[in-house]
Amino acid sequence: MRLYGSKIPIIAEEILRILEQQGAIELGDRAEAQADIEAVLKEYLRVEREITEEAKDRLARRGLGYEHLRKMKTEVARERRTDFKPDDPMPYLVGQILEMLFHSVHVEEIFAEDRDLRIVVTKVLRKHMQADEGMDREVRAKIKNLQEGTATFEIEYQRVLDQIKRKRGLAE
Repeated sequence: MRLYGSKIPIIAEEILRILEQQGAIELGDRAEAQADIEAVLKEYLRVEREITEEAKDRLARRGLGYEHLRKMKTEVARERRTDFKPDDPMPYLVGQILEMLFHSVHVEEIFAEDRDLRIVVTKVLRKHMQADEGMDREVRAKIKNLQEGTATFEIEYQRVLDQIKRKRGLAE
């Protein structure tokens, strides 16, 4: 699962809309509450990019291939003592959004239980972040003649992925 920057305003708006419709929250300033959720998601993306770049640098220094990137990202995240796991950011993101809702001056009242809020936020995030899995399958189908783990595979994968993102309006 992957969070795309272009989806952040949509995700934030949808979370607040659903929670309001269910009577789970009462907002003081909707635009500011949405900006608060967007800030949480943008900060996650910023930290995730830093971790990815550091992991890539370490791979290059150690002469390792990209097949080790996931493991290296996990190592970097652990060293930085971040609360999220690169393989599964969902619990971290949900927790951060709930924390923001409870502390935002733009959320007047919360009527729902934590569990109910968590369910709504998780569903919205999962819906918008699972697009990545479908794109991955589509890219792999288009480049199935290349050997995974090679530099050629990585370059072509990124090129085809960028094309698909542009076509779907997900380009960052």
